[in-house]
Amino acid sequence: MQTFTDEIRLDSDTNTAGCPDEYTFIVNPNSRSGLGYRIWNQVEPILKVRAIKYSVHFTKYRQHAAKLVQELTSDGKYHTLVALGGDGTINEVVDGIRFLSKVTLGYIPTGSSNDFARSLHLPTEPLQGLDNILSPPRYLPVNIGILTYNGKKRRFAVSSGMGFDAGICHEAMVSPVKALLNRLHLGKLTYVGIALRQILTLTPQCITLTLDDSRKINFKRAYFATAMNLKFEGGGFKFCPNANCQDGLLDVIVISGLSKLKILALLPTAYKGWHTRFSGVYIYTCKKMEITSSISLPLHTDGEPVLKQTRASMSLEPEKLRIIAAP
Repeated sequence: MQTFTDEIRLDSDTNTAGCPDEYTFIVNPNSRSGLGYRIWNQVEPILKVRAIKYSVHFTKYRQHAAKLVQELTSDGKYHTLVALGGDGTINEVVDGIRFLSKVTLGYIPTGSSNDFARSLHLPTEPLQGLDNILSPPRYLPVNIGILTYNGKKRRFAVSSGMGFDAGICHEAMVSPVKALLNRLHLGKLTYVGIALRQILTLTPQCITLTLDDSRKINFKRAYFATAMNLKFEGGGFKFCPNANCQDGLLDVIVISGLSKLKILALLPTAYKGWHTRFSGVYIYTCKKMEITSSISLPLHTDGEPVLKQTRASMSLEPEKLRIIAAP
């Protein structure tokens, strides 16, 4: 099996191609209870000292980043965008891009999960991340997912799923505990605590997966089904250890038929990806997945909640997005 490093080296577009003429920063100042704004105040003086040509846009509400990026990239020109925020900010930025093949994206992670940065081995220390962006060691063309539901479409960079994992995202979005734990630098515990509560209270449901419009698989007691573009979700759960954002495929994980006690025992092993060894954990690869459920279930893209649905499909955009990769 190829390692992540080997996969990167196979692509000729990962070579350094010079520094951009101008950077456009999309900053979520409220990321992680105000950490985004504090980090920007560290970043901007460096840009000025190094005489970097840049512009900055601050997000003010949910979906503002998507709106800003859509306006910025609608001219059809080449752009280098830098997102400063969490996975939700990355989701909005990616969702707003008009022409994926004409955008280069850099990322300075400031969220509580940072699964996008974790999966791509990007620097998590802000000033190291900035240096990596200003002196790009290489570029990585990656697949971008697209969720379709109820006649609407929304992109995802990390994952999109229905059921238990989406329920965690829905609850975390409104939980006052998340803000408190973020201030204590314990944001990851938000998802662990909510996951434990969700497991104890949820009822598994009947779902049907249709892979690549042909293969149908029925599950009578499913907790969730998720399409993964990257390896990690939910603050470090390595749900699909072999997911490769360059292979033109989605990795799919389904948890079904297990007792709640077994899931509680299984969940910690997912941090290492060891959960895939156990029965009740199903892994597939496909270009397109459709989920149908007997009742409306929570749905998410990159941890951002979507209204409950009974049907949704996940696939990949034909164009790839160029990411400023790590050394």
